[in-house]
Amino acid sequence: MPPLRAPAGAKSPADDWDIELPDVKELDSFRTVVRKLSKYFEEVIELPSTFEQLRTTSSGNCLRVLVDHLAKNCENQAIVNALLALKWHYAVDVENEQGLGPSRSSACEIVAWRFLTRFPERVALDFCLYEIPEAQLPSQMGPLAAQTSQDPEDNAELAPLLSRFSAKTDRSNSVSAPTGSKTKRSELLFSLSRLTEGSHDSSSAGPDDEDPSAAFEGLNALEIAAVADAKRFLSQHVVQKILTGIWNGQIVYWDALSLHARKQPRFYHPNRADPYARLRVPKYMKCWEVVFFGIFLCLFYAVLIVPPRDRLTGVELALWFWFAAFLFDELSEWGDAGSVIYTADIWNFFDMIVILIGVVFIILRIVGLSQNSQELSGWAFDILALEALFLIPRICSILSLSPYWGTLIPCLKEMGKDFCKFMVLLAIFFLGFLTTFSLIGRGNFRLGSMSIILTRIFFGSSYVGFDVMDQIDPIFGPPLMIILVIFSNILLLSSLTGILSNSFSRVINHAREEYLYVYAVYVLEASTSNRLIHFYPPFNFIAWILFSPWSLVFPNSPGILKARIAALKISHLPIIAVIKAYECLQRRESQIFLAGFESPAEQPRETHRRPTMPQIRPSSAYNRPTMPLLSASAFGKMGKQKLDAADEDVNADTSLAAQIAELNSKIDNITTALLAMQQNQSIRTGAAAAEGGTTES
Repeated sequence: MPPLRAPAGAKSPADDWDIELPDVKELDSFRTVVRKLSKYFEEVIELPSTFEQLRTTSSGNCLRVLVDHLAKNCENQAIVNALLALKWHYAVDVENEQGLGPSRSSACEIVAWRFLTRFPERVALDFCLYEIPEAQLPSQMGPLAAQTSQDPEDNAELAPLLSRFSAKTDRSNSVSAPTGSKTKRSELLFSLSRLTEGSHDSSSAGPDDEDPSAAFEGLNALEIAAVADAKRFLSQHVVQKILTGIWNGQIVYWDALSLHARKQPRFYHPNRADPYARLRVPKYMKCWEVVFFGIFLCLFYAVLIVPPRDRLTGVELALWFWFAAFLFDELSEWGDAGSVIYTADIWNFFDMIVILIGVVFIILRIVGLSQNSQELSGWAFDILALEALFLIPRICSILSLSPYWGTLIPCLKEMGKDFCKFMVLLAIFFLGFLTTFSLIGRGNFRLGSMSIILTRIFFGSSYVGFDVMDQIDPIFGPPLMIILVIFSNILLLSSLTGILSNSFSRVINHAREEYLYVYAVYVLEASTSNRLIHFYPPFNFIAWILFSPWSLVFPNSPGILKARIAALKISHLPIIAVIKAYECLQRRESQIFLAGFESPAEQPRETHRRPTMPQIRPSSAYNRPTMPLLSASAFGKMGKQKLDAADEDVNADTSLAAQIAELNSKIDNITTALLAMQQNQSIRTGAAAAEGGTTES
């Protein structure tokens, strides 16, 4: 549906703007929109500026003017997608010698979320969930509008999220070969580097020119924001409300489980939707994931407490089956979400390690049983014991959805990265001293013994070095050992502590954004599947065994699809019963959510127009004199005109809010002290007056 427009005659600062504003037409392609916007950003952002400077100072005047212009004149649904793609383009732009890439990247992100705040939530929903169409599809069609008619058999049920521009696959449930994360990210980055190349008018492109925007086909604004690391955009209130609606199943992509069902975002209506479509709700998928891993852990303990080394038991076979179902589910998730979104979730690395250890265990176990080797079977169970290091934290991954634990996980991730970088320096330092001490003391110590001694010294046991330094060499041993102890226990340890502290502070200062980014990645990963039929594990592996042979013999057979749907309904009936019972208790919450996203067509007629001044708190830059960004002539016509900055600071940065709160606290303390001083002064004056009256008497 087209976005709501400002009332006719509403004046904008763009009316007095000298620099040419981008003329984004409704039917412009995604590539054309990107080029028009990039031309504007490259003209107005000529000096490096931080995100806060662009958001709160006069450096961001050009962004306010652009937002006013786009909100008033732009009806292209791909505008937010283009802004977020440009944000990623400028963030990775290393060829800019002036260092303007980060400034332009921040500018694009600011314009994207300010633009959304100019419209009602329903219109913002349309912008956020609008998917970039293929070349032959009309770009003006909104995501919640009716889709063009096409054969349902042509739907790309298994197309990966970031590979929807490729040839469409059939609707079988087989898992397509996943594309490597590095290859896919390189492909997207290469497309980004060419998005703004050439003429800003797409009409000049030849018919045989490869479209660099093809890699973005099928992506909506939320998915581009997740891939582009647009954490501030994803933390905005209106975006988080959309993500929460997807998480709770109030916004769904599938509302029926039938051959003619189509994937498109829509509101969930309990009276009209198929109950089995609730299996695709991310919240319920997460709950089942916890149950699945809980059973997984029980089987793990049952096998390892009394490991049967000479035979296979039913419990061990069940564990093997659980491993196979888990592997199949991860491959399906990789194919559905795409490699870039999949690898953005840190818990998926735990999943891959769990699968790797399980595969090694099963191989060693099969070889050990076939050769009747107790040693190989013992190795297999010892390797399986390593699974607990990753399986138990994986079960607790549900804690990452809470604000507290969801904040700590990104902190640990960044600290781990810096720690690994520091270990490279430490390894070089360690290797140098190991070589020196091994050669000096080769008559008394072997290389292995010296390695153990130096390792103990590096871990804080300095007395070990002092005990053996004379044995290593009476002349060079003591001074070298003292230098080693000073470097390892004082200099390197203090440096490591400082580096990790800086990493923690850097992330914790943006704790809310980090948590909401992790939350957004999980929601998008769980909700973007193109498959009509989605079995929960371990039912997915059973369905694959039963139906894959028939799918090879009769590809794209409607009869097989009907059989798969019937099997899903039978196997998941108890889960659906629990879900419906839960939703009966939560129906009022769903009604409140839908009321906030009431369709403009259903609202009173006089509310269709966007108010020129939304009733929200203005920013610190509102209605104050500003300095020109480029030149006096560029802003000469603006004069004393008040800029409409009501779209700013909807969600202020956490660190800035803390500073403001601290400043307010100091002002209150000073005010209290002044009042106390005035009160004491008045008491003294009154006492002096009373004493003077007594003296006169």
